[in-house]
Amino acid sequence: MDEIIVFQQARSGEVKISGIRQYGAGLIISKVFDLPDRLPDFIDCPEQYFLEDFTGDLVISFLKHPDLLDHLAALCREKKIPLIASGRKNAAAITPFTCCSLGRLPGLGRYGEQFGIPEYEVEVRENKICRMEVKRGASCGASWQLIPGIVGLSPEAALESIAREAQYLCAADPSNFDPITGKSALHVAGKVHEQALRLALDRLK
Repeated sequence: MDEIIVFQQARSGEVKISGIRQYGAGLIISKVFDLPDRLPDFIDCPEQYFLEDFTGDLVISFLKHPDLLDHLAALCREKKIPLIASGRKNAAAITPFTCCSLGRLPGLGRYGEQFGIPEYEVEVRENKICRMEVKRGASCGASWQLIPGIVGLSPEAALESIAREAQYLCAADPSNFDPITGKSALHVAGKVHEQALRLALDRLK
C-alpha cells in the first residue's frame, strides 16, 4: 500500500482526494494537511504552518501560496519524497500543467501508474462504442465519470464529444492560462482525453 500525504488550502484538493480514494487501488491517503486560505502576500516564516511531521511515499500539493509551496518542496527534498504540485511553478517539484497531463515518470509508484495522462481501452460493435475502460485517468475522476456520455456513440461522435464531456467535469481553475501557449487548464483536460480515446480507437484498426 502506497501512502500519500496531501497539503491543501481551504479544502482546495477535496475533489482530487475523493477521486484518488474512489478510483485508486493500492493507495492510501494517510494524512491531509489543510492550511489557511487567507494569508499574507509574503510569508517570512512558512515553517510555522508545517509544525507537524509527515512521512510517506508521495506528497501531493494543492497549496496556492508560493512561499508555502517552496517550504514544502524543501521539506520533501530533505525527506526524499517526490512532490507533485500540478499547475504550479517550482523547480523542486513535479509540476504538470494539470493533474491529467502528468506523464509516466519513475518514482511515483502506484499513483503514477494509475493517475495522469489518460489511457483508455475500448470495444466497438456495429459502429458504436459498447465498452470503455480506464487504464489510467485524471485524479479528479473525470476520466471515469464521462464514460456514460460516450458509450453508445459512434467513434466519430465520441471523438467530437469527449473533450467537452471532460471539460464539464474538470476540477481545474478555468482561469489558469499558460501565457506561452494561451491554453487553459480546461483546454488541456479536454485535449488529453480526446487523444486518449483516439489512441484507443487506433489500436482496434
